[in-house]
Amino acid sequence: MSVLDDLEACARLDEGGMLAAVGDLPGQCRAAWKKARALSLPEDYRDVDRIVVLGMGGSAIAGGLLRCLVGLDGKVQVESHRGYSVPKNIGRRTLLIASSYSGGTEETISAFLEGLCTEGKPLVIAGGGRLLALAEERAIPAFSFEHRSQARAALGYSLMPLLAIADQLGILPGSVGDVDESLSSMEVMGQEIGIRVPSKQNGAKRLAEQLPGRLPVMYGGGFLTEVARRWKTQINENAKAWAFHEELPEASHNAIQGYGLAPEISARTFVVLLRSAKLQPRLLFRYQLVKTVLDRAGIGNQVIEGVGDSILAQMLTLVLFGDYVSCYLALLTGVDPSPVPTIEGLKNRLASQAA
Repeated sequence: MSVLDDLEACARLDEGGMLAAVGDLPGQCRAAWKKARALSLPEDYRDVDRIVVLGMGGSAIAGGLLRCLVGLDGKVQVESHRGYSVPKNIGRRTLLIASSYSGGTEETISAFLEGLCTEGKPLVIAGGGRLLALAEERAIPAFSFEHRSQARAALGYSLMPLLAIADQLGILPGSVGDVDESLSSMEVMGQEIGIRVPSKQNGAKRLAEQLPGRLPVMYGGGFLTEVARRWKTQINENAKAWAFHEELPEASHNAIQGYGLAPEISARTFVVLLRSAKLQPRLLFRYQLVKTVLDRAGIGNQVIEGVGDSILAQMLTLVLFGDYVSCYLALLTGVDPSPVPTIEGLKNRLASQAA
Protein backbone atom coordinates (compact mmCIF):
# COMPACT_ATOMS: atom_id res chain seq x y z
CA MET A 1 0.00 0.00 0.00
CA SER A 2 1.23 3.48 -0.86
CA VAL A 3 2.12 5.73 2.05
CA LEU A 4 -0.40 8.19 0.60
CA ASP A 5 -3.19 5.66 1.03
CA ASP A 6 -2.59 5.39 4.78
CA LEU A 7 -5.07 8.12 5.71
CA GLU A 8 -4.34 8.02 9.45
CA ALA A 9 -0.59 8.42 8.92
CA CYS A 10 -1.16 11.28 6.46
CA ALA A 11 -3.48 13.04 8.91
CA ARG A 12 -0.89 12.76 11.69
CA LEU A 13 1.80 14.28 9.49
CA ASP A 14 -0.42 17.02 8.01
CA GLU A 15 -0.83 18.75 11.38
CA GLY A 16 -1.51 22.14 9.81
CA GLY A 17 -4.35 20.82 7.65
CA MET A 18 -2.90 21.89 4.31
CA LEU A 19 -4.60 19.07 2.42
CA ALA A 20 -7.98 20.20 3.71
CA ALA A 21 -7.15 23.75 2.62
CA VAL A 22 -6.23 22.53 -0.86
CA GLY A 23 -9.44 20.53 -1.07
CA ASP A 24 -11.40 23.61 -0.05
CA LEU A 25 -9.92 25.81 -2.79
CA PRO A 26 -12.97 25.56 -5.11
CA GLY A 27 -15.29 26.47 -2.23
CA GLN A 28 -13.01 29.28 -1.15
CA CYS A 29 -13.04 30.64 -4.69
CA ARG A 30 -16.85 30.53 -4.75
CA ALA A 31 -17.09 32.50 -1.52
CA ALA A 32 -14.46 35.03 -2.64
CA TRP A 33 -16.11 35.45 -6.05
CA LYS A 34 -19.52 36.12 -4.50
CA LYS A 35 -18.06 38.72 -2.15
CA ALA A 36 -15.84 40.31 -4.81
CA ARG A 37 -18.72 40.84 -7.23
CA ALA A 38 -20.26 43.18 -4.67
CA LEU A 39 -17.18 45.44 -4.73
CA SER A 40 -18.14 48.86 -6.09
CA LEU A 41 -15.58 50.88 -8.00
CA PRO A 42 -15.68 54.66 -8.56
CA GLU A 43 -16.86 55.57 -12.03
CA ASP A 44 -13.50 57.01 -13.09
CA TYR A 45 -11.80 53.69 -12.27
CA ARG A 46 -13.39 52.30 -15.42
CA ASP A 47 -11.16 54.51 -17.57
CA VAL A 48 -7.96 52.46 -17.44
CA ASP A 49 -5.61 51.01 -20.01
CA ARG A 50 -3.13 49.44 -17.59
CA ILE A 51 -3.41 47.35 -14.42
CA VAL A 52 -0.42 46.94 -12.13
CA VAL A 53 -0.76 44.38 -9.34
CA LEU A 54 1.75 44.90 -6.53
CA GLY A 55 2.32 41.71 -4.58
CA MET A 56 4.60 38.93 -3.49
CA GLY A 57 4.13 35.17 -3.25
CA GLY A 58 0.57 33.99 -3.81
CA SER A 59 -0.70 37.53 -4.34
CA ALA A 60 1.78 37.99 -7.16
CA ILE A 61 0.76 34.62 -8.62
CA ALA A 62 -2.83 35.87 -8.77
CA GLY A 63 -1.65 38.97 -10.63
CA GLY A 64 0.26 36.77 -13.03
CA LEU A 65 -2.77 34.58 -13.69
CA LEU A 66 -4.79 37.71 -14.49
CA ARG A 67 -1.99 38.89 -16.79
CA CYS A 68 -2.09 35.58 -18.68
CA LEU A 69 -5.87 35.81 -19.09
CA VAL A 70 -6.13 39.45 -20.10
CA GLY A 71 -3.09 39.21 -22.34
CA LEU A 72 -5.01 36.94 -24.69
CA ASP A 73 -6.88 39.89 -26.24
CA GLY A 74 -4.52 42.76 -25.40
CA LYS A 75 -7.23 45.28 -24.50
CA VAL A 76 -5.50 46.28 -21.27
CA GLN A 77 -1.90 45.84 -20.20
CA VAL A 78 -1.57 43.86 -16.96
CA GLU A 79 1.61 43.58 -14.91
CA SER A 80 2.32 41.53 -11.80
CA HIS A 81 5.02 43.52 -10.05
CA ARG A 82 7.21 42.11 -7.29
CA GLY A 83 9.47 44.45 -5.35
CA TYR A 84 9.87 47.54 -3.20
CA SER A 85 9.20 50.16 -5.89
CA VAL A 86 6.46 50.76 -8.43
CA PRO A 87 7.09 50.40 -12.16
CA LYS A 88 7.76 53.54 -14.14
CA ASN A 89 5.13 55.66 -15.85
CA ILE A 90 2.18 55.09 -13.52
CA GLY A 91 -0.37 57.46 -15.03
CA ARG A 92 -3.96 58.50 -14.44
CA ARG A 93 -5.23 55.58 -16.54
CA THR A 94 -3.31 53.01 -14.46
CA LEU A 95 -5.19 50.94 -11.90
CA LEU A 96 -2.66 50.33 -9.13
CA ILE A 97 -3.66 47.34 -6.99
CA ALA A 98 -1.79 46.48 -3.80
CA SER A 99 -2.53 42.86 -2.87
CA SER A 100 -1.36 41.20 0.33
CA TYR A 101 -2.98 38.38 2.27
CA SER A 102 -1.72 39.72 5.59
CA GLY A 103 -1.80 43.37 4.60
CA GLY A 104 1.69 43.64 6.02
CA THR A 105 3.99 42.54 3.18
CA GLU A 106 6.81 45.08 3.39
CA GLU A 107 7.69 45.09 -0.30
CA THR A 108 4.07 45.66 -1.30
CA ILE A 109 3.55 48.42 1.27
CA SER A 110 6.74 50.19 0.15
CA ALA A 111 5.72 50.06 -3.51
CA PHE A 112 2.14 51.14 -2.77
CA LEU A 113 3.23 54.15 -0.72
CA GLU A 114 5.41 55.19 -3.64
CA GLY A 115 2.50 54.60 -5.99
CA LEU A 116 0.24 56.86 -3.95
CA CYS A 117 2.46 59.76 -5.04
CA THR A 118 1.58 59.09 -8.69
CA GLU A 119 -1.59 59.75 -10.68
CA GLY A 120 -2.53 56.07 -10.58
CA LYS A 121 -5.93 54.90 -9.33
CA PRO A 122 -5.19 52.98 -6.10
CA LEU A 123 -7.03 49.89 -4.86
CA VAL A 124 -6.28 47.45 -2.03
CA ILE A 125 -6.87 43.71 -1.62
CA ALA A 126 -5.97 42.58 1.89
CA GLY A 127 -7.05 40.57 4.88
CA GLY A 128 -6.09 43.34 7.30
CA GLY A 129 -2.83 44.95 8.35
CA ARG A 130 -1.31 48.24 7.32
CA LEU A 131 -2.58 48.10 3.73
CA LEU A 132 -6.20 47.94 4.83
CA ALA A 133 -5.56 50.71 7.36
CA LEU A 134 -4.09 52.87 4.58
CA ALA A 135 -7.17 52.25 2.45
CA GLU A 136 -9.48 53.26 5.29
CA GLU A 137 -7.47 56.36 6.18
CA ARG A 138 -7.37 57.61 2.58
CA ALA A 139 -10.79 56.42 1.40
CA ILE A 140 -9.19 54.05 -1.13
CA PRO A 141 -11.46 51.34 -2.58
CA ALA A 142 -10.65 48.02 -0.92
CA PHE A 143 -11.59 44.37 -0.98
CA SER A 144 -11.16 43.01 2.54
CA PHE A 145 -11.73 39.48 3.79
CA GLU A 146 -11.52 37.32 6.87
CA HIS A 147 -9.79 34.03 6.19
CA ARG A 148 -7.19 32.26 8.27
CA SER A 149 -4.67 29.98 6.60
CA GLN A 150 -1.20 30.05 5.17
CA ALA A 151 -1.12 32.81 2.56
CA ARG A 152 -0.43 30.36 -0.25
CA ALA A 153 -3.62 28.49 0.66
CA ALA A 154 -5.74 31.61 0.10
CA LEU A 155 -5.35 32.00 -3.66
CA GLY A 156 -9.10 32.45 -4.05
CA TYR A 157 -9.04 35.66 -2.04
CA SER A 158 -6.22 37.03 -4.20
CA LEU A 159 -7.49 35.92 -7.61
CA MET A 160 -11.28 36.22 -7.48
CA PRO A 161 -11.27 39.98 -6.65
CA LEU A 162 -8.98 40.56 -9.64
CA LEU A 163 -11.36 38.65 -11.91
CA ALA A 164 -14.35 40.54 -10.53
CA ILE A 165 -12.58 43.87 -11.09
CA ALA A 166 -11.70 42.85 -14.66
CA ASP A 167 -15.34 41.90 -15.18
CA GLN A 168 -16.49 45.34 -13.96
CA LEU A 169 -14.02 47.00 -16.30
CA GLY A 170 -15.31 44.97 -19.22
CA ILE A 171 -11.91 43.51 -20.07
CA LEU A 172 -12.81 39.84 -19.50
CA PRO A 173 -15.97 39.17 -21.51
CA GLY A 174 -17.81 36.06 -20.34
CA SER A 175 -15.89 35.91 -17.07
CA VAL A 176 -18.98 35.16 -14.98
CA GLY A 177 -19.74 31.99 -16.93
CA ASP A 178 -16.06 31.07 -17.07
CA VAL A 179 -15.69 31.34 -13.30
CA ASP A 180 -18.74 29.16 -12.68
CA GLU A 181 -17.52 26.53 -15.14
CA SER A 182 -13.98 26.67 -13.75
CA LEU A 183 -15.06 26.09 -10.16
CA SER A 184 -17.28 23.19 -11.19
CA SER A 185 -14.33 21.67 -13.09
CA MET A 186 -12.13 22.10 -10.01
CA GLU A 187 -14.72 20.38 -7.82
CA VAL A 188 -14.86 17.40 -10.17
CA MET A 189 -11.07 17.20 -10.24
CA GLY A 190 -10.93 17.34 -6.45
CA GLN A 191 -13.14 14.26 -6.33
CA GLU A 192 -10.66 12.48 -8.61
CA ILE A 193 -7.36 13.37 -6.90
CA GLY A 194 -8.30 14.01 -3.27
CA ILE A 195 -6.58 12.18 -0.41
CA ARG A 196 -9.29 9.50 -0.15
CA VAL A 197 -8.81 8.40 -3.78
CA PRO A 198 -6.32 5.47 -3.87
CA SER A 199 -3.02 5.93 -5.67
CA LYS A 200 -3.95 3.50 -8.43
CA GLN A 201 -6.79 5.81 -9.50
CA ASN A 202 -5.18 9.08 -8.40
CA GLY A 203 -3.02 10.89 -10.98
CA ALA A 204 -1.71 13.45 -8.49
CA LYS A 205 -0.52 10.79 -6.07
CA ARG A 206 1.13 8.81 -8.87
CA LEU A 207 3.00 11.87 -10.10
CA ALA A 208 4.13 12.78 -6.57
CA GLU A 209 5.47 9.26 -6.09
CA GLN A 210 7.92 9.86 -8.93
CA LEU A 211 9.41 12.99 -7.36
CA PRO A 212 11.17 12.15 -4.06
CA GLY A 213 14.92 12.53 -4.52
CA ARG A 214 14.47 14.25 -7.88
CA LEU A 215 14.52 17.85 -9.04
CA PRO A 216 11.08 18.86 -10.38
CA VAL A 217 11.09 21.31 -13.30
CA MET A 218 7.75 22.60 -14.55
CA TYR A 219 7.24 23.72 -18.15
CA GLY A 220 4.35 25.97 -19.10
CA GLY A 221 3.68 28.04 -22.19
CA GLY A 222 1.29 30.83 -23.11
CA PHE A 223 -1.47 31.27 -20.54
CA LEU A 224 0.07 28.44 -18.46
CA THR A 225 3.34 30.22 -17.68
CA GLU A 226 2.12 31.48 -14.32
CA VAL A 227 0.58 28.10 -13.52
CA ALA A 228 4.06 26.59 -13.89
CA ARG A 229 5.38 29.18 -11.45
CA ARG A 230 2.59 28.27 -9.01
CA TRP A 231 3.64 24.60 -9.15
CA LYS A 232 7.23 25.61 -8.47
CA THR A 233 6.42 27.78 -5.46
CA GLN A 234 3.99 25.24 -3.97
CA ILE A 235 6.62 22.51 -4.11
CA ASN A 236 9.13 24.91 -2.54
CA GLU A 237 6.83 25.81 0.37
CA ASN A 238 4.70 22.70 0.91
CA ALA A 239 7.29 20.01 0.20
CA LYS A 240 10.27 22.15 1.34
CA ALA A 241 12.07 21.06 -1.81
CA TRP A 242 13.99 22.51 -4.71
CA ALA A 243 11.91 23.13 -7.83
CA PHE A 244 12.15 25.31 -10.93
CA HIS A 245 9.97 26.38 -13.81
CA GLU A 246 10.61 27.12 -17.47
CA GLU A 247 8.55 28.95 -20.08
CA LEU A 248 7.79 27.65 -23.54
CA PRO A 249 8.64 28.39 -26.30
CA GLU A 250 11.68 30.13 -24.73
CA ALA A 251 13.00 26.94 -23.14
CA SER A 252 13.23 25.31 -26.57
CA HIS A 253 15.76 28.00 -27.53
CA ASN A 254 18.16 27.27 -24.66
CA ALA A 255 17.23 24.86 -21.84
CA ILE A 256 16.88 21.80 -24.08
CA GLN A 257 20.55 22.03 -25.08
CA GLY A 258 21.58 21.07 -21.54
CA TYR A 259 19.50 17.91 -21.29
CA GLY A 260 22.21 15.45 -22.23
CA LEU A 261 25.04 16.90 -20.15
CA ALA A 262 25.87 16.23 -16.50
CA PRO A 263 24.12 12.83 -16.66
CA GLU A 264 24.04 12.52 -12.87
CA ILE A 265 21.82 15.64 -12.80
CA SER A 266 19.66 14.57 -15.73
CA ALA A 267 19.01 11.23 -14.05
CA ARG A 268 17.63 12.98 -10.97
CA THR A 269 15.53 15.58 -12.80
CA PHE A 270 11.85 15.18 -13.58
CA VAL A 271 10.04 17.51 -16.00
CA VAL A 272 6.31 18.19 -15.74
CA LEU A 273 4.84 19.58 -18.96
CA LEU A 274 1.68 21.55 -18.16
CA ARG A 275 -0.41 21.48 -21.31
CA SER A 276 -3.74 22.67 -22.65
CA ALA A 277 -5.31 21.84 -25.99
CA LYS A 278 -6.33 25.50 -26.15
CA LEU A 279 -2.75 26.71 -26.53
CA GLN A 280 -1.59 28.13 -29.86
CA PRO A 281 -1.02 25.26 -32.36
CA ARG A 282 2.67 25.96 -32.98
CA LEU A 283 3.23 26.14 -29.24
CA LEU A 284 1.57 22.75 -28.85
CA PHE A 285 3.95 21.42 -31.50
CA ARG A 286 6.85 22.76 -29.39
CA TYR A 287 5.52 20.75 -26.43
CA GLN A 288 5.58 17.63 -28.57
CA LEU A 289 9.13 18.26 -29.76
CA VAL A 290 10.43 19.07 -26.27
CA LYS A 291 8.94 15.86 -24.90
CA THR A 292 10.65 13.92 -27.70
CA VAL A 293 14.01 15.47 -26.78
CA LEU A 294 13.43 14.68 -23.08
CA ASP A 295 12.58 11.07 -23.88
CA ARG A 296 15.67 10.65 -26.05
CA ALA A 297 17.84 12.12 -23.29
CA GLY A 298 16.35 9.65 -20.80
CA ILE A 299 14.93 12.39 -18.58
CA GLY A 300 11.80 11.47 -16.66
CA ASN A 301 8.80 13.53 -17.70
CA GLN A 302 5.02 13.61 -17.73
CA VAL A 303 2.39 15.72 -19.48
CA ILE A 304 -0.46 16.99 -17.28
CA GLU A 305 -3.49 18.29 -19.15
CA GLY A 306 -5.83 21.05 -18.04
CA VAL A 307 -9.54 20.25 -17.80
CA GLY A 308 -12.62 22.27 -18.74
CA ASP A 309 -14.11 24.25 -21.60
CA SER A 310 -12.72 27.70 -20.77
CA ILE A 311 -9.11 28.83 -20.59
CA LEU A 312 -9.69 29.85 -16.96
CA ALA A 313 -10.86 26.31 -16.15
CA GLN A 314 -7.77 24.87 -17.83
CA MET A 315 -5.58 27.13 -15.70
CA LEU A 316 -7.34 26.57 -12.38
CA THR A 317 -7.64 22.79 -12.68
CA LEU A 318 -3.90 22.65 -13.29
CA VAL A 319 -3.33 24.90 -10.26
CA LEU A 320 -5.39 22.53 -8.12
CA PHE A 321 -3.58 19.47 -9.47
CA GLY A 322 -0.23 21.04 -8.63
CA ASP A 323 -1.33 22.03 -5.12
CA TYR A 324 -2.25 18.40 -4.42
CA VAL A 325 1.02 17.11 -5.89
CA SER A 326 3.04 19.46 -3.65
CA CYS A 327 1.22 18.23 -0.54
CA TYR A 328 1.56 14.58 -1.51
CA LEU A 329 5.28 15.06 -2.11
CA ALA A 330 5.58 16.58 1.36
CA LEU A 331 3.85 13.60 2.97
CA LEU A 332 5.97 11.13 1.00
CA THR A 333 9.12 12.74 2.38
CA GLY A 334 7.83 12.98 5.95
CA VAL A 335 7.18 16.71 5.94
CA ASP A 336 4.22 18.68 7.33
CA PRO A 337 3.15 20.85 4.35
CA SER A 338 2.01 23.84 6.42
CA PRO A 339 4.89 25.41 8.39
CA VAL A 340 7.53 27.47 6.59
CA PRO A 341 10.05 28.18 9.38
CA THR A 342 12.83 29.45 7.13
CA ILE A 343 10.56 32.04 5.51
CA GLU A 344 9.14 33.09 8.87
CA GLY A 345 12.64 33.36 10.31
CA LEU A 346 13.69 35.65 7.48
CA LYS A 347 10.61 37.84 7.98
CA ASN A 348 11.31 38.10 11.71
CA ARG A 349 14.90 39.10 11.04
CA LEU A 350 13.71 41.80 8.64
CA ALA A 351 11.16 43.05 11.16
CA SER A 352 13.81 43.29 13.87
CA GLN A 353 15.87 45.57 11.61
CA ALA A 354 13.11 47.72 10.15
CA ALA A 355 14.19 50.28 7.59
